[in-house]
Amino acid sequence: MITTTTNDHNFAQRFGGPDPGASPRNVRDLTSHADIVALLPDPASAQSCLDLADDAADAVHDRIAAVHIGADPLAMLVSAEEIELQMLRDLEEGSTHERFERVKRLFDEWKLGAPHRQSLMLGDFQGDLRRCVTNVCRNASLVVTPYKGNLDARDVFHNVLFYEGKLVLVPPASGYRGRLLDHVLIGWKPHEHARRTMVAARRWLVAANRITVLCVDDMPSRHYETTAREICRHLGIEAEIVVTSSAGRSVGNTILDFGTSVNATCILIGAFKHGYLLELLLGRVTYRLLSHANVPLLMSH
Repeated sequence: MITTTTNDHNFAQRFGGPDPGASPRNVRDLTSHADIVALLPDPASAQSCLDLADDAADAVHDRIAAVHIGADPLAMLVSAEEIELQMLRDLEEGSTHERFERVKRLFDEWKLGAPHRQSLMLGDFQGDLRRCVTNVCRNASLVVTPYKGNLDARDVFHNVLFYEGKLVLVPPASGYRGRLLDHVLIGWKPHEHARRTMVAARRWLVAANRITVLCVDDMPSRHYETTAREICRHLGIEAEIVVTSSAGRSVGNTILDFGTSVNATCILIGAFKHGYLLELLLGRVTYRLLSHANVPLLMSH
């Protein structure tokens, strides 16, 4: 079953449905039954996000909500300079309402692709992005959102990952090609954020056709392998454990190259161990995968 989300008082005029303004429902109420939320801040990645959310929901029999989310400069709790920057971007990207209309057209075409999508409607949430993300994603167990794209997309990704602490599914910049859980590759390090990610993703790991845990370990000890087997046993998932060294390459490139060699269809990692800014400065694993992966990334911070 698929759910509907919106907080727009013009919902009836836009979508031909009841006006939620007629009852005291807030954003939390509207998304309270959505296990998976697909955030669509950028028309360029909207279809990939919708396809990903659809496949993720089908694998574990969850319900989804699809939501356009956009920054409204006049509602943002930021500096005057930031508001001016948001207004200037409208000249290049169009207004928030224009971006919504583009997403809406793509969404309507996507709905025609399968009968089970017919009951899904598109929500439209505009305002201060951080507050919008909090309200929309509060009850979600998985959030599908892009990393690359317009300014809203980058800000939404940052807010979902760092402020909401959600399990995030990110489409590749090249577009999603399907088969999400055919072969999940887990980039494993015995760190707490990696453990949290696997625990949060357990339902999807159980549903995967194949799982490989890759331990990029340049040390002679077997700590990576031992802890990988322990977490898999604890979660009740079957996986092949592979131990390799980086051989002088970056860990990110090692994971990407290995994923290509085994035809991985999704990569799971614990994201940004050192925080976003330090990862950018050091060129660490998460940033490398986000920038270069050609399959979806499943992650949490």
